[in-house]
Amino acid sequence: MTKSILITGGAGFIGSHCVRHFVKKYPDYPIINFDALTYAGNIESLSDVDNLPNYEFVKGDIRDAELVSSLFDKHNIDSVIHFAAESHVDRSITNPIDFVETNVLGTCTLLNVAKTKWGDNLDNKMFYHISTDEVYGSLGTTGYFVEDTPYDPRSPYSASKASSDHFVRAYHHTYGLPILISNCSNNYGPYQFPEKLIPLMINNIIKEEPLPVYGDGLNIRDWLMVTDHVEAIDVVYHQGKQGETYNIGGNNERTNLDLVHALCDLVDKKLGREEGHSRSLVTFVKDRPGHDRRYAIDAEKIKNDLGWEPRYTVEQGLEETIAWYLENTEWLAHITSGEYQKYYDKQYKS
Repeated sequence: MTKSILITGGAGFIGSHCVRHFVKKYPDYPIINFDALTYAGNIESLSDVDNLPNYEFVKGDIRDAELVSSLFDKHNIDSVIHFAAESHVDRSITNPIDFVETNVLGTCTLLNVAKTKWGDNLDNKMFYHISTDEVYGSLGTTGYFVEDTPYDPRSPYSASKASSDHFVRAYHHTYGLPILISNCSNNYGPYQFPEKLIPLMINNIIKEEPLPVYGDGLNIRDWLMVTDHVEAIDVVYHQGKQGETYNIGGNNERTNLDLVHALCDLVDKKLGREEGHSRSLVTFVKDRPGHDRRYAIDAEKIKNDLGWEPRYTVEQGLEETIAWYLENTEWLAHITSGEYQKYYDKQYKS
């Protein structure tokens, strides 16, 4: 069955991978990429699908109810895959209100438009909300997050995502809106904005600059290759049970320090540097306020119910990711200089 899908935040890191996946895999699906193109949105990353007939990009803010409503009308939207969010914890500590406005108010605007436009005709409709494992808080040395783990957000970012999750569920229970939610672990891969740990470290290792590591570097994260995540989203979207939540994890726990050391060694090897060269660049910096010690996802539900599990080990994923950044130094230069922001004007305004 043909779907007309509005993908919000489709110029962001995970969103752009999802847009590319759906546009290419489902040529009969009209895919509308709706993104405000803030600093982290890079439409240049989707230049390979720009001219495909089932793809359209629209620049706009998810808080703009009138614009969102017009898109539902124009494209007969029957599904929303909602990525659009402020997502960097450090930025949320500095500017928490930005996260409330985008992640909470923006999500509520989308929900309200979907409710209004779809009305009682809810057959084959879906509002799929992409969330994070950070809403669950922090784990000790043992245990895993499951779908019914109580929420315990510790940063303004995770609090705003927790709030948006609750609103999505509230619209389902109160108004009958068809919804799905998935909570993922830390993503990495090509096209990631270099404020996040892995691309930041790769970029600094290449340039032989200090590698800032928070605290003692022993905070643990579960790492999920973005292409694995997008394949999981595809499965959840097409096969997930309405109203359900699915945790998507990579089964790849690493301390931040171990991960940085692995990146050092892999980049040094690819660049022909002396073994251990870049490890000397590791610089421990003051810990992030409220820094969660450990995240780890139990992804048994999506495996047992929908048959999905990750294909990548972290070693395979890092090898592929590093190779991509080394082969795409122009993309990295555009991102770090701000040149990428000119692509929209060139492509869509000329």
